[in-house]
Amino acid sequence: MTQITMMQTVQTIVEGLKDKPGALLPILHGIQNALGYVPPESVGTIAKALNLSRAEVHGVISFYHYFRDHAPGKKTVRICRAESCLAMGGKALESHVKTKLGIDYHETTADGKFSLEAVYCLGNCACSPAIQIDNAVYGRVTAESFNEILTEQSA
Repeated sequence: MTQITMMQTVQTIVEGLKDKPGALLPILHGIQNALGYVPPESVGTIAKALNLSRAEVHGVISFYHYFRDHAPGKKTVRICRAESCLAMGGKALESHVKTKLGIDYHETTADGKFSLEAVYCLGNCACSPAIQIDNAVYGRVTAESFNEILTEQSA
């Protein structure tokens, strides 16, 4: 998507939602749903339309982990950090995944293939620890099985 098209999309979303009460969050969600992230270049447009400072808009984007200010990877790896998964080796799995991908939470691999996010329950507690890659949920994940899943997902 070109810069012009991206900003046209932002402007359309802002114009359509700016008069709603509490419009900032619906606008941010709309932009992220349309583009996959909230581009830093859009902060000024949003701030002006809502009569807010750029710092106020940026503060909301940076406060909520859901919002990202960079394009996501082609696939998103989500690691469950809920109690059941942590109790069943989730911390070691988390460490392995971060090392294997070479990134931390809310980052994207240099090749743009994977982004890493934490979640706090995938509803798969009986098969802890669990991960999700896009819409596929995997249970009883070990370092070895993660490597296999990653190879499968990279193909």
